[in-house]
This record gives sequence, structure tokens and C-alpha cells, in this order.
Amino acid sequence: MQLEKQYADIIEDISKCHECRLGDTRKKTVPGEGNLKTAIMFVGEGPGADEDEQGRPFVGRAGRLLTKILANAGINREEVYITNVVKCRPPENRVPKSDEAQACKVHLFRQIALIKPKFIGAIGNTATKFLLGNKIDTITRIRGNWFDFEDGIKLMPLFHPSYLLRNPSEEPGSPKYHMNCDIKKIKAACEEFSTR
Repeated sequence: MQLEKQYADIIEDISKCHECRLGDTRKKTVPGEGNLKTAIMFVGEGPGADEDEQGRPFVGRAGRLLTKILANAGINREEVYITNVVKCRPPENRVPKSDEAQACKVHLFRQIALIKPKFIGAIGNTATKFLLGNKIDTITRIRGNWFDFEDGIKLMPLFHPSYLLRNPSEEPGSPKYHMNCDIKKIKAACEEFSTR
């Protein structure tokens, strides 16, 4: 019960937040959703138009593809927690500015501290750079590799599903092929951890 209360406090704080300009243009805040007791968390960039309408993360075309890729790896979307770096939609779906991401950092890190995931999938370049720092290599070079995050959490950079929509091939070596492999790696790591 304490977990749910703490989570409700985070959601309420996000709903009232106007620490950056995104709070002035949003329709709904998109705090995140899923299992609060999961070992796996996915962190994307920010909400798009569909997410802004519904108040839920990854529900547009890219989100439906993510859900399908998770299912292909044997992961039910409801079993994991999905959120974004920023909780309000940047206008025209632009990349969040660094001050917007910094303003929202407190919310994301409260979520991570509460859920205590063992594994984080950083979805796309923006989320990866935000969580690991700007000096890391490009997503195409580091995706699928494990990085030490903090508090013993392992983090894996992943392609963003919107990139996969623009590159639909599933041939070996294609971005979509790699994404399927990477999600399966996360699933395998989670299974190995749960048997320890």
C-alpha cells in the first residue's frame, strides 16, 4: 500500500508541474504506466500527439510497434514500466530541450528510485544521452550493449520505434532485427536475474 501511495504522490506532482514551458502547452501529463514491482523499465524521449491526448506513454504508431516487439520477446507490456524523460509533449514532437529534460529529471528519478528496476531500456538517442551523458557514442554503435547506470541498475540503449517505422525491413542486420534481438537480451537478463 505504501508503494501505491508514494506512486500516487509522484503522479500528482507531475500533474501539477509547470517547471518548464512544456507545462503550458500540454493537454495531459504522461507520467508513465505499468508494473511498479517490475525488474524492467523502459524510458523514452517524450510524449507525442496520441500520448498527449490519452495521458499514456507509447500509444501511437511507435508505441504499438514497441508493444508488438515486446510481445515477440515474450514480454507483456503490463509486466514492465514505461515512461519518458519528459512527461509533457514537446510542441510538434520536437526533441526536448536540455532545460526541459533537466526540469523533469526529478520526476523520472523519483520513479526509478521507487520502482527500483534491475534493467532499464533507454529508447532512442535522447533518452540514452540523458541517462548516460552526452559523451556517449551514437545509438547505432552502442545499442544492445549493457552499461552500468546507478544503484546496480544495468542500462541498454535501444533504437526508438519511430526509427524502426522508417526502416521497416526485418532482414538480419536491419535496425528492426537488432531491436528484436536487444529486447530478447533484456528478457533473458531478467530471467537469469530472477533465478539467482
